[in-house]
Amino acid sequence: MESRASLGSIQKAVWDGRLPLEIVLASSESRTFDKTDPYLIAFPRISYLPSLLPKLRAFFSHFLIEPNSQSHDGWFEFEGVPLKWHYPVGLLFDLYAGADPASKTPTRSNDSPESGSSLPWRLIVHFSDWPNDLVRLDADGMVMNDAFINSVKEADFLRNGTAKGIMSLSKKDSSGLWNAVQKLDLVSFQRISNILLPQLSQPFRNVPIRIFLPLPLDAESSSLKVVQSPLPPSIPVLSMQSSQMSSSRSASTLQPQTVGTVLHTLLPNLFPSRRTPVLAKPVLHGTVVPMSAPIEEVVRSSAYGDGWAYLVVRMIG
Repeated sequence: MESRASLGSIQKAVWDGRLPLEIVLASSESRTFDKTDPYLIAFPRISYLPSLLPKLRAFFSHFLIEPNSQSHDGWFEFEGVPLKWHYPVGLLFDLYAGADPASKTPTRSNDSPESGSSLPWRLIVHFSDWPNDLVRLDADGMVMNDAFINSVKEADFLRNGTAKGIMSLSKKDSSGLWNAVQKLDLVSFQRISNILLPQLSQPFRNVPIRIFLPLPLDAESSSLKVVQSPLPPSIPVLSMQSSQMSSSRSASTLQPQTVGTVLHTLLPNLFPSRRTPVLAKPVLHGTVVPMSAPIEEVVRSSAYGDGWAYLVVRMIG
């Protein structure tokens, strides 16, 4: 297990990550059709798009055909697909538009606005015609808050085998966790999160990881295929019996469960090797995750604010 300082430095880098966004008002809702100036921002990868809605509503207020629309009426679209607001924007980008991950030199291009591989990421914001398959937001932000806390509870239950940790938090700390994510207050977040996380000497019961398989963009649906299973942080070491010609195996000591062993077990057709990405690669925060990375260390250092590591499977080639 990496030291607390090492894990903390990775976590800080994750929280410092930004994604350039170019957001335009839907032409059908604009007085100037497609002539409205875009809203540009370097947005934190761990943040959620609804937190931008008050600023966007104010920015586009003079262009709205429907002046009575409210900020919580807002929703986002990418290439005809409504974006699920309860996922962090970094995950959404990796799913729908991520450029080649782990590339060290950003590429400037003259791609059309429809190109999903170019930066800034070009999104459309609407303030009417709410999609049927998205849960509506509310004026007080409680729907967003509740969705976040429910996700935290799920992660807490997997890590500890019980959700007593999050349930026993004071009201101040419970609301403080969400506020820390909204304000990018890593110090406050770590203080509260450390109450929920087992000590480094105490392994997780199971590791909260969700694996996303992107579907082809379809304007009729925003559904995603998600793979999830109980994932213990350690698995038996399987050693071949050299004295036998058969393939019998015997379990001996435990070894850390890695990203590679998880993907090979859950998605063997996409990941035929535990060690080397052959057909696909796992992406987290815009970076290819080493197949040898222990999954507990990945979550401790690189989980999103709700405690989950969201791995996106990207095809190679």
